[in-house]
Amino acid sequence: MLKGLYDWTIRMADHPRALWVLAGVSFVESSFFPIPPDILMIPMILARPNRAWLIALVALVSSVLGGMLGYAIGAFAFEQIGQPILESMGKADSMAEFSTKFNDFGFWAVLTAGVTPFPYKVITIMSGWTGMPLMTFIATSILARGIRFFLVAGLLWKFGEPIRNFIEKRLGLMFTLFIILLVGGFYLVKHL
Repeated sequence: MLKGLYDWTIRMADHPRALWVLAGVSFVESSFFPIPPDILMIPMILARPNRAWLIALVALVSSVLGGMLGYAIGAFAFEQIGQPILESMGKADSMAEFSTKFNDFGFWAVLTAGVTPFPYKVITIMSGWTGMPLMTFIATSILARGIRFFLVAGLLWKFGEPIRNFIEKRLGLMFTLFIILLVGGFYLVKHL
């Protein structure tokens, strides 16, 4: 099934309405779709480098809007389904503690999921579920997804096809290492 979705996504890069398809994929990927929009962005930008910034902008706006849907799914599904189940099991207190801990690190969780290969949809849903402040979620999502999509667009615009392998195979690792170093740096500054 994933192979079929992947192949469909790649075929859509050549579609006359590719920007609309990218918007749709970016939107649904933020809440439930398994294929990241980068798979569509890369061939679109390589085919038309002069539209790199527009393509990144479409992916950004659609992804953040889709993230808001994921947030709503977490907020509403938890209240209607999850909370009564947890209360009947006597687990509501432990979930409240988890919610507080998640929100203490919520900025970092959204930033990390927004720029690394970690599934962004997991964090969008958890953000709504734990009651993270919506404006914090939106601002961090814009920052994280903007970094990710505009960096990919910039690298492809500047270097073209030769950078494709790096983006597809190593950019997620580079983002992950950057976040680890950034968090580690803040931790050292705070505790030294």
